[in-house]
Amino acid sequence: MLRRHCATAAVALVCALTALAVPGTAFASPVSPRPAVAPGTPLLPNAPEPPPRSGTPAAPEKSLDEIRLEIEGLYHQAVSATDTYNLAEEQAQQQSKEITELAQRIVRGQTRIDDLKLRAGAAARAQYQSGGLPPEAQLILTDDPQLFLDGASRVKDGMKATRDLLRELEQVQADLESYSLDANAQWRKLEANRVRQATAKKEIDAKIAAAEALEGRLHKEELKRMLVLERRAADKAQSEWLRSSPLKRGAKATTQGAAAVKFATGQIGKPYAWGAEGPGSYDCSGLTSQAWASAGRPIPRTSQEQWRQLPKVAVTDLQPGDLIIYHADASHVGMYVGDGTIVHSPRPGRHVTLAGAGSMRILGVVRP
Repeated sequence: MLRRHCATAAVALVCALTALAVPGTAFASPVSPRPAVAPGTPLLPNAPEPPPRSGTPAAPEKSLDEIRLEIEGLYHQAVSATDTYNLAEEQAQQQSKEITELAQRIVRGQTRIDDLKLRAGAAARAQYQSGGLPPEAQLILTDDPQLFLDGASRVKDGMKATRDLLRELEQVQADLESYSLDANAQWRKLEANRVRQATAKKEIDAKIAAAEALEGRLHKEELKRMLVLERRAADKAQSEWLRSSPLKRGAKATTQGAAAVKFATGQIGKPYAWGAEGPGSYDCSGLTSQAWASAGRPIPRTSQEQWRQLPKVAVTDLQPGDLIIYHADASHVGMYVGDGTIVHSPRPGRHVTLAGAGSMRILGVVRP
């Protein structure tokens, strides 16, 4: 009986090994029931799981907070590129204006040259009609002392007029040459800024598309949880900022500052749009520049230029209407409205809103 069981087990083992060795042999699903075997028959161990095809371990999935930070980073890059776009646009507009003014100067200068040439031609014709003799020779030939004196005065005046005419003609021609050179230089700058605009626009579109693609992969519940994480991070940063930066109590806005705050807070709820200056949508610096323009104080268009050109004040001296510049590259700006709060246009996909002044990394404060 023992020999019979051993023989049975040996046959089963040989059959199994033979099946494994034959190419193209189909196997049952690992979840399918095992076939019945005789009692005492040894069972083959389960086959090990095949390694990943790539030969490398799969990357761990990112946490929701890591995805949130990645999305924020992409939007920050888009906002930074927006500042580059806005500055290039502002400079291009200024250069277009200067080119127009130079063209008008060139036209006026050419008209003046034509007039001077006509006057010079009239003087030459008068000399021809007098027999071709210069006034000095005609003066010497006269016998009348009074005529001599009168003629001497006229000759003196005529010579001065001729010198002035030639000097003005030379100056106008030099001005025309200078205007032409300036116009060519401004044109080159204009073309360079147009290239910068186009490059920045491509970067903005790419970063926003990448951020939206990441958001699009999340479920509604995940998006809600991500917003909660975002608020918690902002609240934590705001609390730490208030502890480390005590604000002056009862700071009053100037008349213009109060007007700027009124305008900015009146835009709450309007969507962010890069490059927009209202009235239906704004980017961050579009909101602040238009708010101060409405108060009668024009300021630079971009957050970087606002930071570079406007007077700086201490954070502890904040007063309503001041502009808080954020991030190391000065790529974001909000307007302080009091009580540790700003009004700002945050980023693509968001709307003009109120936020804690310390909810983002502060670079400094400027006062228009």
